[in-house]
Amino acid sequence: MDQNNYYYMNNIPPQQPLPPQQSGKGGNFLLGMLVGVAATLLVTGFVFVGVKFYEAVDERKADAKRTSTAGSIVSEETEKKLSAIEDVIEEYYYQDADIDVEAMTDGMYAGMVEALGDPYSVYYTEEEWQDLMQDTEGIYYGIGAYLMIDQATGLGKISGVIENTPAQEAGLRENDLLYLVDGETTAGMELSEIVSRVKGEEGTTVHFTIYREGETDYLEVDVERRKIEAPTVKYEILKNNIGYIQITEFDDVTTDQFTEAMAVVKGSHAKGLILDLRSNPGGSLNVVVDIARQILPKGLIVYTEDKYGEREEYNCDGRRQLDIPLVVLVNGNSASASEILAGAIKDYQMGTLVGTTTFGKGIVQRVLPLTDGTALKLTISAYYTPNGNNIHGVGIEPDVVCEFDGDAYYDEGVDNQLEKAVEVLLERIG
Repeated sequence: MDQNNYYYMNNIPPQQPLPPQQSGKGGNFLLGMLVGVAATLLVTGFVFVGVKFYEAVDERKADAKRTSTAGSIVSEETEKKLSAIEDVIEEYYYQDADIDVEAMTDGMYAGMVEALGDPYSVYYTEEEWQDLMQDTEGIYYGIGAYLMIDQATGLGKISGVIENTPAQEAGLRENDLLYLVDGETTAGMELSEIVSRVKGEEGTTVHFTIYREGETDYLEVDVERRKIEAPTVKYEILKNNIGYIQITEFDDVTTDQFTEAMAVVKGSHAKGLILDLRSNPGGSLNVVVDIARQILPKGLIVYTEDKYGEREEYNCDGRRQLDIPLVVLVNGNSASASEILAGAIKDYQMGTLVGTTTFGKGIVQRVLPLTDGTALKLTISAYYTPNGNNIHGVGIEPDVVCEFDGDAYYDEGVDNQLEKAVEVLLERIG
């Protein structure tokens, strides 16, 4: 991955976590509406002394920073207070063995970013940054499921299950809530904490206590960890010579996988294409732009604006514009980069959107590596669809509304939304 030009378009943040409400039978709890979202990191604040960003701020932005900032966080006063707090802890804290200096230091750095009040902005320790880099390459050790934070409960939630992985073999389903992981509740945990508990050494086992809507009690599930090479693109040719391409997220490997899928669809002389972006949480801005250039006509794909009013445009030359009817599947877990692609397709009237309203994340984060191996992920701009729409907090409404029938899917193997997409596409084909 190009560390010097990496824009991060996923990690959807939660609202304030709400603890589950216990009932009198079997530990069940009331859930309300289930809306899936992803999370951030830690507490308290301090600074990184002697560490520089890889990219300098230009002089004009530096001038704006100087005029807009009342004072520096790093001052003689704050250094003295920090030293005083450290002395008090060292003298009075009742267990010396429980003081983890490295964890406290990381907590201070993380707290400085958390104080921005932006749940999308995160400080990464060296280990967390390496894990993130590994994940964007599509390879990791775990169970083969995508995780988010559920907005209504603050619990971890399965937002997607990869085929032929331990998660699928164990019967985990999209929208399962992870009430306990190895006996510890996920309520109030950050997403990074939950992920660290789910991942582990190959061959080891993680135990989940799961709430699943429609069940009368919790489900107890053991899942073995294995090396997961997560394909981000799946494709096939359906009946009636209809192409089907599913993109689960926009990682470094996705562009080549999508290019291969498009080659198969075109080589099969498909009459139409279904592009499945359901439960796609996002990913790299550059990757989604590369994929859009294989579909869209000549013109604007998306543009961003930062706090200085600077606008950056991403355009398409139109040389590979899709020339067959297109239907795009979306749902409430389709977010960020997937909304960029769906939004551009809708604005250009290139295809019909089928499913439910998307999540609504219209801002961009950039990962800024620091020279000591740690990194910051900061929200740097808002993005807009070609027609100038910012969908943040709103989402994109489908042209054809179709709620997902979970009972039909899990009990009978029937994907009613996909069937609706085929129906709509056949009408367009004529």
